[in-house]
Amino acid sequence: MTDTGSQYDFIVVGAGSAGCAVAARLAENGQYRVLLLEAGSRDWNPWIHIPVGYFKTMHKKATDWCYETEPDQGIGGRSLKWPRGRVLGGSSSINGLLYVRGQREDYDHWAELGCDGWSYDDVLPLFKKAEDYAHGANEYHGAGGPIHVSDVTFKRDICDAFIDSAVNIGVPRNDDINGATQEGVGYFHLTAHKGRRCSSAQGYFRRMPRGTGLKIETRCEAQKLIIEDGRAVGVQYLQNGTPRTARASREVVLSAGAIGSPQLLMLSGIGPEAELAQHGIAVARESHEVGQNLKDHLQLRMVYRTRRPITLNDDLKSWFSQVQAGIEYALKRTGPLTLAASQVVGFCCTGLTGKRPDIQYHLQPLSADSPGEGLHPYSAITVSVCQLRPESKGHIELQSADFRDHPAIVPNYLDTEFDRQSAVEALKFSRAIMQAEPIASEIESEDLPGAQYQSDDELLQAARNIANTIYHPTGTCRMGNDADAVVDPRLRVNGISGLRVADASIMPEIVSGNTNAPAIMIGEKAAAMILEDNA
Repeated sequence: MTDTGSQYDFIVVGAGSAGCAVAARLAENGQYRVLLLEAGSRDWNPWIHIPVGYFKTMHKKATDWCYETEPDQGIGGRSLKWPRGRVLGGSSSINGLLYVRGQREDYDHWAELGCDGWSYDDVLPLFKKAEDYAHGANEYHGAGGPIHVSDVTFKRDICDAFIDSAVNIGVPRNDDINGATQEGVGYFHLTAHKGRRCSSAQGYFRRMPRGTGLKIETRCEAQKLIIEDGRAVGVQYLQNGTPRTARASREVVLSAGAIGSPQLLMLSGIGPEAELAQHGIAVARESHEVGQNLKDHLQLRMVYRTRRPITLNDDLKSWFSQVQAGIEYALKRTGPLTLAASQVVGFCCTGLTGKRPDIQYHLQPLSADSPGEGLHPYSAITVSVCQLRPESKGHIELQSADFRDHPAIVPNYLDTEFDRQSAVEALKFSRAIMQAEPIASEIESEDLPGAQYQSDDELLQAARNIANTIYHPTGTCRMGNDADAVVDPRLRVNGISGLRVADASIMPEIVSGNTNAPAIMIGEKAAAMILEDNA
């Protein structure tokens, strides 16, 4: 039985990093009725709230969309798993808890591209508004906001050795990569508080005052937008298999992410006309860039075996040690279970793009084939490096008109000569750090890709062999002030009134770093603009 529809002022589709921020800010003053729709369940799984729990939630259908890319020639014809959160909090509930804003130049470039209001000086107040920084407010950080930002508490000597070695080859030490400058090496900031994850859902909804107009509905799979006379007026969706309709008197906001938002636009008739016609979808608005401009950070994971048993592979090798770690966490909220995806971060310059950092490091005092597949049975660490601003662009395309069918994801990794050269230089830079003291004395061998790769051609082949996503898809609903842009600088979908997109898909260029913090900022800015336009 289909319901006849419920009426709200605003409907937000997708309760992820940005969507939670949008919905909470629109509803917090109690003036508006806001419906937040999430395809996944409530965030009741206890592993969501334990920092190391991403090992248990990624690649699991209960919490992950479990997307996979099309075979990509740039990485040897391999298909990659692309985890995205399918649970309240979205990817902020299953990610590695790393808090990185990007570079000042990223946002100033957005403004130069015609995105007025998106310069660094424009967005810094929004980053600060969303933040509750462990060390209190200052010029670059906020206090009292919904998202707890804290220091790494679980450290290993091998991490300090990496930092010291990077410093010894000329990389500056930096204790705050979200402060005055990003360049340097140090420890990550985490979206965590007292040993627990602070997802966007936990951050924004735990502080919601009573009596607001927010209604959160989970297990709601959006089928299409309801568009009447060129205006978005509602959403059709299935909740636990039951068809439902909700209508919005003011606006609909898509926050379904860089894969979900373009897919839902196309299913609703907003997208490339030829692609829509191929699937029998009536065109509501021809917008040929929907699903285009896809960019992701491609990580090159190097694994080094250590001479001594000083890694987490050793600490958690036995069932007894795992039980001990669980007891420590239960009693103190400390120990290995507070582990984020990485401990050490480095933003370094290879020289290919001048003085601006162009590669990023994620150091882990452990090694595994991927999250969810268990640690290796030998002593090892992982040194992951990614190019910050790739040129290569991919796209998202429909495989059918059925909302349950995942779209095709075509990343086109290493598609340009510059990106291929960047990959080679990144591997060389990694080796320079690892061959410096004091970390060189701790290393037995390079296990991945292996010392046999030496020439530039060999290193490029190694990069193709070991490359993997670092989970940062962006750009598929590009923001701009030109006619081809999917959304304008106020995130309104061009050609359709009453509809905005607010998530990482609107980025005109990918940011230089992890994407969770920027997505939350986008949600904050979207809500502020919506409230201004509806005052």
